[in-house]
Amino acid sequence: MWEFKDGAHYAIRGLGLLTKPGLRRFVIVPLFINIAVFGSALWWLSSWLGSRVSAWAEAAVSWLPDWLGWVSAMLSGLMWIVFGLGALVVVFYLFSAVANLLAAPFNGLLAEKVEAQLTGKAPENSVSIWKEIAVAPMQEVWKLFYFVVWAIPLAILFLIPGVNLAAPFVWAVFSAWMLALQYLDYPLGNHAIRFKAQRAMIRRRRGLGLGFGSVVLVLTMVPILNFLAMPAAVVGATALWVEKLRSEAE
Repeated sequence: MWEFKDGAHYAIRGLGLLTKPGLRRFVIVPLFINIAVFGSALWWLSSWLGSRVSAWAEAAVSWLPDWLGWVSAMLSGLMWIVFGLGALVVVFYLFSAVANLLAAPFNGLLAEKVEAQLTGKAPENSVSIWKEIAVAPMQEVWKLFYFVVWAIPLAILFLIPGVNLAAPFVWAVFSAWMLALQYLDYPLGNHAIRFKAQRAMIRRRRGLGLGFGSVVLVLTMVPILNFLAMPAAVVGATALWVEKLRSEAE
């Protein structure tokens, strides 16, 4: 639990470091990409979510007999909340993945500059913006593949009566884990630590990863803050790497 709290602290700390002198110009591009993507997500959700979630909630309780109508009404309200939260988590994570795919090269540079400010020196194998633009999207594809492999069986949980009540919470934990992997990839990748090795490192400090990812997940769903979530998460993940994880890689 202490590590979970420490991880959460780094996600919040990232917000405070965004305005640090010397970082602002590296925050601008990821920030505008995030605004564009999450603005689209909010528009899409406002026109799509309500009717779909209502239909899912009604279908989930349709198996109850008519004489249990009062139970059906209560369950329908509960299922609306459960499916609504689940849909929010899924949609915002997917849009976050799109935003990170577009902003990956700039996020790598932002992580490099944050590390330089925190330690006094840049990563030894730092690369040019053009190499970042060429290489970073492939890293995002590998992370997306990992996400899909796990997301498909977890998504099936939403279709199993009874089990589907727990499905949004399972998905929330999975999303927190994926967000930790997503953003820690930028500072770790700057040190040529590959995705498989990253997973092993973060798995050993699972509490840190889940605490960090949980707060990032909340930030992505809070209006206004969700626009800052991506650059703040990159900054916070870099501070977490420098102060908590770097010693394990040396």
